[in-house]
Amino acid sequence: MQELALSVPEARKGTPDPTLDQAEFRKRFLQQFQDPAYEPLAGELQRVADAAWDAYSHHRKSPRTRKAGPGFADPDYDLAVDWIAAKEAIDLAQKRHEDPKAPSRFLLISASSRSEHTCPGEMSKSYRLVEIAHQVLASAENTEVEVLELSRLTSEYGRHIHPCKACFSTAAALCHWPCSCYPNYSLGQTQDWMNDIYPKWVEAHGVMIVTPVNWYQVSSPLKLMMDRLVCADGGNPDPTSTQGKKTDLAKGLEVKGWDYPKHLEGRLFSVLVHGDAEGAGGVRRSLSDWLRAMDLESAGGAAEFERYIGYWKPYATSHEELDRDQAVQDEVRNAAWTLLEAVKAKREGKLVSAGKTLKEPRQK
Repeated sequence: MQELALSVPEARKGTPDPTLDQAEFRKRFLQQFQDPAYEPLAGELQRVADAAWDAYSHHRKSPRTRKAGPGFADPDYDLAVDWIAAKEAIDLAQKRHEDPKAPSRFLLISASSRSEHTCPGEMSKSYRLVEIAHQVLASAENTEVEVLELSRLTSEYGRHIHPCKACFSTAAALCHWPCSCYPNYSLGQTQDWMNDIYPKWVEAHGVMIVTPVNWYQVSSPLKLMMDRLVCADGGNPDPTSTQGKKTDLAKGLEVKGWDYPKHLEGRLFSVLVHGDAEGAGGVRRSLSDWLRAMDLESAGGAAEFERYIGYWKPYATSHEELDRDQAVQDEVRNAAWTLLEAVKAKREGKLVSAGKTLKEPRQK
């Protein structure tokens, strides 16, 4: 019986074209230079705007490239040097993760967007809770602890996490590991933080996320990072196999059968959610479900919880409420100890994950 050829679906198109004309582009480009300090540089800025227009109008997303080289499907393909550097950093992080003699590494994520260094002028409770966990983990022998403070997105110059472009929803193979959507120099989508964040997740043995509830959901910075981690769950580690972002090639690869590599598989996690009125339980469950979907493993019941700090109390006194809530502070310590013990047991081969050797009958 002759095998039927697999047909590759065509990419659906028809949305409005967002391309700007030169006048509108220059207007938007120059809007960032409103400070009077730039006025003496008006001529120079016009020339810079001309160069930016040239890059934009010719769609030079990645102006600096080099040959992919050995180990890729197409060694002669011109890969962006930014992506190559990001991939090399991830590979080194994976080696650190796998080194049995290396310290146990923990990534603590403070997910609030609140910062004392810009409006509103006060630190977050998430940061305080992370500091409690930090003290526990750093006090243990042979550990390294890193704090990822996502409030830097709101308080630090040139710090961005650009939104996910949903390449995975077009075809799994079109979503590259690490993400190749950024930087996009022609669109001014630069200074993306994720290439620094990916190796932090990769090298970690244990990850703790501490987040507030913002309108029944996680914080905006955390959601940006979560979406950009989609490439860690089935993403394609070889952009040459799709010749960059060629949709038909990516669809063809998925239709033939994609293996959905789990790039963060087996890391242990802890999730702490704090709210002041409503929604904490839903946020905690959604975060736990997300992490499990990437094949991370919960460190245990004590490592996951949601609490209300100053339930229906004034926001102005929320830090004072945390000062008085010794129980929640102790629960954070317990969560950190639980994560620490689970990582130690897993690295010693004493933590059994039942069912991990079974093959998934469905892929997303």
